[in-house]
Amino acid sequence: MMDFNQPVSGNDLARFSGLQTFMRLPSMDTAAGLDVGFIGIPMDIGTSWRSGTRFGPKQLRQESAMIRPYNIQTGAAPFDSLQCADLGDIAINTFSLADSLSIIQKTYEDILTHPVIPMGLGGDHSLTLPILRAMAKKHGPVALVHVDAHADVNDEMFGERETHGTVFRRAYEEGLITPSKVWQIGLRGTGYTAEDFTEAAGWGFNQRLAPELWHKSLISLGKEIVESIGDQPCYITYDIDSLDPSFAPGTGTPEIGGLTTMQAMELIRNLKGLNVVGCDLVEVSPPYDTTGNTALVGANIMFEMLSILPGVAYR
Repeated sequence: MMDFNQPVSGNDLARFSGLQTFMRLPSMDTAAGLDVGFIGIPMDIGTSWRSGTRFGPKQLRQESAMIRPYNIQTGAAPFDSLQCADLGDIAINTFSLADSLSIIQKTYEDILTHPVIPMGLGGDHSLTLPILRAMAKKHGPVALVHVDAHADVNDEMFGERETHGTVFRRAYEEGLITPSKVWQIGLRGTGYTAEDFTEAAGWGFNQRLAPELWHKSLISLGKEIVESIGDQPCYITYDIDSLDPSFAPGTGTPEIGGLTTMQAMELIRNLKGLNVVGCDLVEVSPPYDTTGNTALVGANIMFEMLSILPGVAYR
């Protein structure tokens, strides 16, 4: 019988001690033999407002030490059935966004030679584009659940076509995603034109603006998404700025009127049943969050996504 890696218990070693890996899992240099690999992508070259997401992976790992391996609320026990480890950080080029995106894609392509589900710790949202390129090479166009305050479908920013605000236009143009199975949740804020969101809706994207979700449970929305996507390989990208700044102030482009942490948990838990082939959590910017609360929220959202992956055991 396989012995599955377990996070180091806080009863065996104080949570403020030991190696800084996600949930204090073992650190590994290869994805061989893994079902799930956590990958840090410490980058903020692609951001347009407040920098600092390069420190996101480190802070997410630090705050994840508080999370215990069994989800009492849902019964999920991911470490009882999935072999998980921390694969460390991708060595991006601090001085070149274009080179960094190429490095991320190549790293993910190598990782995906193994039957592993990668879970990325960001880092700004531009990192999702090379990941989707690698995903599409393996799986073909994927379904997408994109939780964010912003649609990220700009054509260019300052003349650049690959930034954190252009990701999903490029993914659409390159055929990396299936438009009718793209769900964008939590969109809000101000824009430059009336078409900032509506253009992507014209491509077939399913959009749920934040005001439509205020004061509502997201259980039914999660179930609707699962029914819509079916068994197509699906990627989940969660931008922490989808949450209201009162819950997650430590991010680069905050927008008021966002989702609550309770809604985030409802949504993710009810995505159970999707054929998830990868996830990421992006845009945590520790310099704008002195308490560490944003990273704590982000780490818990990562655990919720881990808890709905195919093959997770339930007690």
